[in-house]
Amino acid sequence: MTRMQTIALFDLDGVIVDTEGQYTLFWEKVGKRDFPETEDFATRIKGHTLKQIVGEYYPNDAEKRQQVIEELWQFEREMDFPYIKGAVTFVRALREAKIPVAVVTSSDNKKMQCLFKCHPELPELFDRIFTAEDARRSKPAPDCYIDAARALGGDAQDAVVFEDSISGLQAGRNSGALVVGLTTTNSAKVIEPLCDKVINDFTEITVVQMCNLLNNK
Repeated sequence: MTRMQTIALFDLDGVIVDTEGQYTLFWEKVGKRDFPETEDFATRIKGHTLKQIVGEYYPNDAEKRQQVIEELWQFEREMDFPYIKGAVTFVRALREAKIPVAVVTSSDNKKMQCLFKCHPELPELFDRIFTAEDARRSKPAPDCYIDAARALGGDAQDAVVFEDSISGLQAGRNSGALVVGLTTTNSAKVIEPLCDKVINDFTEITVVQMCNLLNNK
């Protein structure tokens, strides 16, 4: 079946930029300090927006909530944003093939400004960049991918979603898109049930292979 409009939608952290390890260390530190009884705190919050995290875990402590927000902002101002191997080459190949591409991230605009300072070329790589401020509901709700596909002139069922976190993979699957999972955050064994294909990085997939996966969906 030939698709009306093939679209490629990318999560950011752990998909375009290799930052998940840094965030894990940050949230592990916060978890040990504020929630010592929750051993997997850093894992639980992966893929969630900052607003969602502080709202769920600090609902009645405005002072502590603001402290964590400011700590994260400071951390993001100083962190590194290395690209996932092959990501830029793959996105550019998609653009050359006239396939619309977008970032769909749970990160907020303030964090994105830190990223753009490190990679001023990144906004020009994509047709659109959707952030936490654009989402009606946070992942694993599918809204962000459904809305992004529509904004690019297509439908989520004609899209390929690239994700790494469990909540993100669930959002992609729930949207009706074809889902490619990266092993940058979780092992292949963990994410396989939520993916149509698993890759370690973007050297393991081509534009033709992506389109064939979608056409054979």
